[in-house]
Amino acid sequence: MSSEVTVVAMVAFTAEHSAFRQLVRDFAEKEIGPHGDEWEANGIFPAHQLFSKMGRLGLLGVEYDERYGGQGADHLYTVILHEELGRVAPGGVALGIGVQTDMATPALHHFGSTELKRKYLIPATTGEAVCSVAVTEPDAGSDVAALRTRATRDADDWVINGSKLYITNGTQADWICLLARTSDEPGYGSFSQIVVPANTPGFQVHRKLDKLGMRSSDTAELSFTDVRVPVSNTIGEIGLGFYQQMSQFQNERLVCCYAAVGGMETALTRTVNYLKTRQAFGKPLIDKQYISFTLAELSARLDMLRHYTYAAAEAYIRGEDASRFATIGKLEAGRLAREISAVCLQFHGGIGYMEESWTARYFRDSPAWSIGGGTDEVMLYALSHLDGYHAN
Repeated sequence: MSSEVTVVAMVAFTAEHSAFRQLVRDFAEKEIGPHGDEWEANGIFPAHQLFSKMGRLGLLGVEYDERYGGQGADHLYTVILHEELGRVAPGGVALGIGVQTDMATPALHHFGSTELKRKYLIPATTGEAVCSVAVTEPDAGSDVAALRTRATRDADDWVINGSKLYITNGTQADWICLLARTSDEPGYGSFSQIVVPANTPGFQVHRKLDKLGMRSSDTAELSFTDVRVPVSNTIGEIGLGFYQQMSQFQNERLVCCYAAVGGMETALTRTVNYLKTRQAFGKPLIDKQYISFTLAELSARLDMLRHYTYAAAEAYIRGEDASRFATIGKLEAGRLAREISAVCLQFHGGIGYMEESWTARYFRDSPAWSIGGGTDEVMLYALSHLDGYHAN
């Protein structure tokens, strides 16, 4: 291990950042929070309607180039956006928005042609179009190199065949950022990212999936049967899709951390407020030492995670490779969210176990942070390679 010490400046939020935080919080409390129960019951939120409102406020492309509908802001605005969405919105809604802003569009913004960005990125940032990213397949998820969906070149077109599974926003998406195999060459250079419009013949939403949690977001299995799109729909260079997707995963994991932190903060706050009013043996439950100590420790661990994510954001802003930050942050965020959700439910007692209580939904939602974007086990595998704790 290196003995070299790196001094990292504390994150500095400005008055402009604070104003943006209030904007997002007000929007989420007005346009999302009151509809959470309805959207959970429906198993979907109205993405086109909600994204249109967000687009008018400039919330769907805060860091993107203004030429393509973005705001040209720094990454701390992204931190704030997802913290506030995680704090107020049902997990599924926060996830669906995250797909639009930081999972399906980063590669297009960074590597796409001007024509592609004008045609597909601008509608995504303005909220006119819903988008999704399609990587996982029935037989390949975290092992991206095992993907089988294939795009075969025919003159100036790709002809795509295969299927994708567990695709968030899949039933509502107007276009898909698809990772497909475009070569039989060994190694990671045989994949490309391709924009596939959902109205292309041969594309089909095979089925909408019924999930344990995150029920307010729609998740789908998609099929591609002789789907023909122009080769010019390739994002970046042919054969670099794997590497571009790995970069996109970094964004995904970071925003998952930010949203999870916001959700955990709300869960602890709501639980403390409940325990201050709930009487047992003549005193509020919050006065019980075990309960207060447990909550104090969880709050301290959450604060450490929050500041770790801020350090990750600062590294990202400096242009550093934030892969290790994103890997550790997502691993710890998923684990802590599961622990906090279980404690909050337990401390609510019987009412916490009822579906009418927010604790039940939060308990069902929290495992998703340890699964989507790479499981805990994949995060550990990646970390072992990043830190050299592996033979290969």
